[in-house]
Amino acid sequence: MKKFIALALALVMALSLVACGAKEEKPAETPAETPAETPAETPAADDVEIAVVLKTLASEYWGYVKNGCDAAAAELGIKVTVVGPGAESDIEGQVSMIEQQIGAGCDAIVCAPNDAGAAGAALQSALDQGIPVLAVDTNVGIEGQTSFVGTMNDEAAYQGGIWAIDTLGTDIKAVVIYGQEGDNTSNMRRAGYEKACEEKGVEVLAALSGQNTTDGATKTMEDMLSAHGDAIDVVFCHNDDTAVGAMNACKSAGITDITIVGFDGNKSAVELIMANEPVKATVAQQPYAMGYEVVMAAYKTLQGETVDEVISAPVMVVTADNAQAYLDSLA
Repeated sequence: MKKFIALALALVMALSLVACGAKEEKPAETPAETPAETPAETPAADDVEIAVVLKTLASEYWGYVKNGCDAAAAELGIKVTVVGPGAESDIEGQVSMIEQQIGAGCDAIVCAPNDAGAAGAALQSALDQGIPVLAVDTNVGIEGQTSFVGTMNDEAAYQGGIWAIDTLGTDIKAVVIYGQEGDNTSNMRRAGYEKACEEKGVEVLAALSGQNTTDGATKTMEDMLSAHGDAIDVVFCHNDDTAVGAMNACKSAGITDITIVGFDGNKSAVELIMANEPVKATVAQQPYAMGYEVVMAAYKTLQGETVDEVISAPVMVVTADNAQAYLDSLA
């Protein structure tokens, strides 16, 4: 019996030593002992401030973009400040507005650049501070940009060019009134129009800047009429304001047998189409939708969600055949 007890005690001691050894080899931390990671906090909706710096607010088109931004802000319950200079040619004024909005402490900033290089240099400060940067309508293209919401401008202008040539025939001559010199959107729209002409064998007599304004386009069209007169059959325009300027110059010169194609889908341009004025078509973007979607994308980014680098907005060519239906949808 004593022998049995001695053996039992020896076994207990051996097990104790093994247990102690196992305990010494045990890792310092086990999954159960590791505290759970706390996810990064996202700002509450009423604390979010998004700045939107547009090319200008002095046009019908940019008013639609602003309305879309405002609608998204109301739906989300966030603060969205929309600003823009007095004209698209005011590059320095827009840069100053970008700097002001960043300095005011916005959580995210959206820009439709008048000059991508100048705007991008100003927006770099936002990226350096960890503020998301998004572009709308016209791409900034700065490294680190979160997303671009807008139209594929070259393809959209190409559609407008093809419509005009298919309607008028290939035995025509064209001119192009593009926008601000050096502006990427202007370059792409011009390229789209010229691609359509090249594919269809239509001669482009001239391509000149109209400065994105009605008055600028009027002067440009006057110069084109002086140089080419009634040889011009179709005028491809950078936007609807440009189309109105071209129309004014043609009517002042007594020329009505001409086709003018605008771009943007403004209500005022569509009404000219319905009134059988020389403006016969406009490539309609979705500016309201772009404003809405870019604010939504900025908010999702602040909430830690991933958004597409490019969010494409659809377009359509508005003519007399579908003008009323388009106006109904616009309303």
